[in-house]
Amino acid sequence: MKYLFSGFIWLASSLLTVSLFLIVLICEVLFGFFDPKRRIAHAQCFWWSSGIIALNPFWSVKASGLENIDHKKTYVVVANHQSLADIIVLYLTKMQFKWVAKASLFNIPFIGWCLSLTKHIRLTRGDFSSIKIVYREAATWLRKDVSVLFFPEGTRSNTDDMSSFQNGAFKLAIKEGRDILPIAIQGTREAIPKGGWIFKNKVKASLIVLPAIPVEDYAPADYAALRDRVFNDIRSAIQA
Repeated sequence: MKYLFSGFIWLASSLLTVSLFLIVLICEVLFGFFDPKRRIAHAQCFWWSSGIIALNPFWSVKASGLENIDHKKTYVVVANHQSLADIIVLYLTKMQFKWVAKASLFNIPFIGWCLSLTKHIRLTRGDFSSIKIVYREAATWLRKDVSVLFFPEGTRSNTDDMSSFQNGAFKLAIKEGRDILPIAIQGTREAIPKGGWIFKNKVKASLIVLPAIPVEDYAPADYAALRDRVFNDIRSAIQA
């Protein structure tokens, strides 16, 4: 039965992802000129996310704290990172945002093409010039009132504990005067099979949106204090 269920999950997820790409492409053609922020195309990822989660009998995902999102505000969104499934789960927020995503993801057929069409931010790891470009792009989107989402660990954590947060997102939030919106993700580490395609275990995942943290009381030199506060808030939510 696991072989049958796994085959169905991968087939259904692939069909949903191809459908998402085709609809995003149509949105680009029809609305791209009138929708420079790509809000319409981005919103298509909401049904895609809900569909993939609903079709997977091995996943149970609970989203809480959504009332902490003010959809009229622009945030620097900060989330911990456990697996590629985090991307699917984070669309449950129904927020408009731009990912800061590693460049290799943009090369994945269909899903990577959607990232390009919806104008997310491409990061080449280890390339200092790319990092500078990323923060310039992120600042530009924030000034256009579009939130930007960072995984400040830089890469997926290999353990249940979080890796140290990098500084950039917090320096940017203070500089641009945008509140931090922390999001804690738990349980997605085993959501996607490793070394095979068979789903074997039930996964209970959670997405917890924490109260936003205003930055007006933080001077530029206080970025480390802001970073540590956000780190501790997310870790506490995961461990609760």
